[in-house]
Amino acid sequence: MKQTYTRTLTACYTGYVVQAVINNFTPLLFLTFHNAYQISMGSITLLITINFLIQLLIDAFSAGLINRIGYRTSLVLAHAGAALGLVCLTVLPEVFPTPYAGLLLSVVICAVGGGLLEVMLSPVVEALPTGNKEKTMSMLHSFYCWGHVATVLISTLFFAVFGLEHWKLMALLWALVPLCNLFAFLRAPLCTLEGDGEKGFSFRELIRRPAFWVILLLMACAGASEQAVSQWASTFAEQGLGVSKTIGDLAGPMLFAVCMGTSRLLYGLYGHLLDLRRAMTASGILCVIAYCMISLSPVPALSFAGCGICGFSVGIMWPGAFSIGAAVLKGGGTLMFALFALAGDLGCSGGPTLVGFLSEHAGNNLKAGIQWAVIFPLLLAVGVLLVQKIQDARAKEHI
Repeated sequence: MKQTYTRTLTACYTGYVVQAVINNFTPLLFLTFHNAYQISMGSITLLITINFLIQLLIDAFSAGLINRIGYRTSLVLAHAGAALGLVCLTVLPEVFPTPYAGLLLSVVICAVGGGLLEVMLSPVVEALPTGNKEKTMSMLHSFYCWGHVATVLISTLFFAVFGLEHWKLMALLWALVPLCNLFAFLRAPLCTLEGDGEKGFSFRELIRRPAFWVILLLMACAGASEQAVSQWASTFAEQGLGVSKTIGDLAGPMLFAVCMGTSRLLYGLYGHLLDLRRAMTASGILCVIAYCMISLSPVPALSFAGCGICGFSVGIMWPGAFSIGAAVLKGGGTLMFALFALAGDLGCSGGPTLVGFLSEHAGNNLKAGIQWAVIFPLLLAVGVLLVQKIQDARAKEHI
């Protein structure tokens, strides 16, 4: 890799840390908001829904804006939104007529920044003149996992030392991360997916390609496979380790995030020794095994261990699907990556929703819901095979 792009790659890695802060810092304060502002838990839950709904909307509609204003301006706006949202979190609840209105607007501002980051970071890295794209993409996405772990650990340590009543100071400290990275992107050299005088695929061109639909399936299954267990990891920690809810909230999600980040890091370091599609297929099979451990094991601790194995197995699914899509649909452009992100986020939403619905149908049996979720990694493995068949058929046509 050329030395001139090291700053760009570092800024992109930090960008995923920023997104991890946006998605995982505010949930640590939900009980604080409930007690300090007398906000119902139902209203607080709506904050989660609004956050991801806004990010979904950004995924769906931002590509045209990004192409008009350019990558650099979009990245600066994304980081400005993230920093501003965290700052507003400490101010707006006190100045708005109702604290909840202030919290809601702060979450919306953060979500706009997070949505733009999700759409932008992968194509920026894909466009860099580097080798081993799959490795670089896996390394990029591992930083979301490390950002998640850092957000929980650093915030929890801060609250333990200085007290939860000083949460506003912690929010301001976290706001420094996107603010500093904003200045990094102001000077970092950028490339675009579209070359000089070229345009990425239009929506009509994309939907006419069978491979595009298969990649959307891969993205949706990757998101669903990841979140179907991730969202319930704290529950398995409580049951498997016999610990309190507070410890469970830390141990479960952190084990999952560490294992997922380790998987992405290992692929980032040694991915050149592996075939990505075989690795994706193996990941799907390992994920099925992990789901079976979680749902069928009579030993609670073994079910909890299955959560960690699941985190490791899903690690390369999301970045791997991005890389396969970029390789199969070369020149797809920003719109293509935005639609990939949209499909992935729909999977992130649909996976845990399906698990929760089926668990409720089975008498609130969470393991029963997880058992049915094996459909996601199975479909992902099938999707990888379909991509290979499509490429093989295309190759024969050109012989």
